[in-house]
Amino acid sequence: MSDFGWLAQPAVFPWLALAFGLCIGSFLNVVIHRLPKMLERGWRAECAELAGQPLAPETPYNLIVPRSACPGCGRAIRALENIPLVSWLALRGRCAGCGAKIGLKYPAVEALAGLSAAYCAWRFGFSLAALGAALFVWFTIALAFIDQETGLLPDDLTLPLVWLGLLLNLKQAFVPIQDAVVGAVAGYLALWLIYHAFRLATGKEGMGYGDFKMNAAVGAFLGWKMLPLVILLSSVVGLAFGALQMFAARGRWDAGFRFHFGPYLAIAGIVAMFWGEPIMRWYLQRL
Repeated sequence: MSDFGWLAQPAVFPWLALAFGLCIGSFLNVVIHRLPKMLERGWRAECAELAGQPLAPETPYNLIVPRSACPGCGRAIRALENIPLVSWLALRGRCAGCGAKIGLKYPAVEALAGLSAAYCAWRFGFSLAALGAALFVWFTIALAFIDQETGLLPDDLTLPLVWLGLLLNLKQAFVPIQDAVVGAVAGYLALWLIYHAFRLATGKEGMGYGDFKMNAAVGAFLGWKMLPLVILLSSVVGLAFGALQMFAARGRWDAGFRFHFGPYLAIAGIVAMFWGEPIMRWYLQRL
């Protein structure tokens, strides 16, 4: 065994994955917060260029700069205040400068990223599948939160996720490459057809093109055979959350409620990745 073979030990690897996943979760919070703003900047620049108008100079803004800061007082967050979960607990969920509340979303994203990485490591062991599953979950966490907050499923995340699924399945990390390619195509077309059927029937748009691409990514990872389960599960979860929304509005539909399909696709995709096969077997045995 090599000098670093101990990293792959079942008693060690999940804990390392947990620590690394928590750090990735901290970065995902940056992506969730900044990527929509970066896209908005890009759109403004493109509109100004098309209109032949000068664009006012802006300070650099990306996933690296500027340093993370409190949105209330602008105080830069120090390194010791940016330790995943620990810093939020030590600060009791408040800014060390102005005492402004730090939302639960931040530790929730970190915890989801860390625990999911640990589960992937435990479930798949030291393998390509563990890395692929963790990447899939991390991407879908970012997409779900961005979609819920802004209604966007950025191509910057959905398209790399499609290619990542296909590349991983060149080595059959989850399914044969043929199933992955057909899954990517079928995933896109399935929601594309539903979208156009709904628009023809109602004259309204029920979802966006980002949903098609995200479903294509699910198909690229899990293959075409899992797509019916993913679409069914995402619809059931969406209906459940819609019912909760109505209940919160005391039995009346909240006109301001916006149905975002991305979070439900994310939940369904993760369920299908880890438990899809036993769910399918259970269902087929009862036919």
